[in-house]
Amino acid sequence: MRFFLALMFVLSLTTKGHAMDLENTLYLELKSGRVVIELRSDLAPRHTARIKELVREGFYDGLAFHRVLEGFMAQAGDPRGDGSGGSGKKLPAEFSSEKHVRGTVSMARRSDDVNSGDSQFFICYAPASYLDGQYTIWGRVVEGMEFVDQIKKGDRNKNGAVENPDRIIEMHVAADTVAKPAKKSH
Repeated sequence: MRFFLALMFVLSLTTKGHAMDLENTLYLELKSGRVVIELRSDLAPRHTARIKELVREGFYDGLAFHRVLEGFMAQAGDPRGDGSGGSGKKLPAEFSSEKHVRGTVSMARRSDDVNSGDSQFFICYAPASYLDGQYTIWGRVVEGMEFVDQIKKGDRNKNGAVENPDRIIEMHVAADTVAKPAKKSH
């Protein structure tokens, strides 16, 4: 029985048949369900390190998806909730040849400064090739994209601004949430 339970635990840590690196996996909890994001430290090591730091500080917990455009993307990570805020630490761009496709997680930035990425990020609903090589890709959704699809959409006439937006319930680094074995009492 113990072997079976251990096997089930190990299998639960895989996605689409591949073992997940729990230190480089995020759990994004939404009201509709859990989104699993694979961090791409191979593409953007500084960005993924900073995202994990912010996640571990609880920075993203409760923040709004303040800009959501149907067929394009859902953006969050601004403590002000209007697209003008951040954590206060700018990151130099880490552009790659990776493509913006459905499920890509990329760093938002000001249009006039490629090195202005901070804490805001977006998840693509569809391919967006016009963003390729201009925004830092730091992750991809590997499970739960159906929950991202359910995020409340914004007004296209207001650049995707969302009234009464959906919020991130919590974000966690998967390695920090793995159940630790119970201590045996004597």
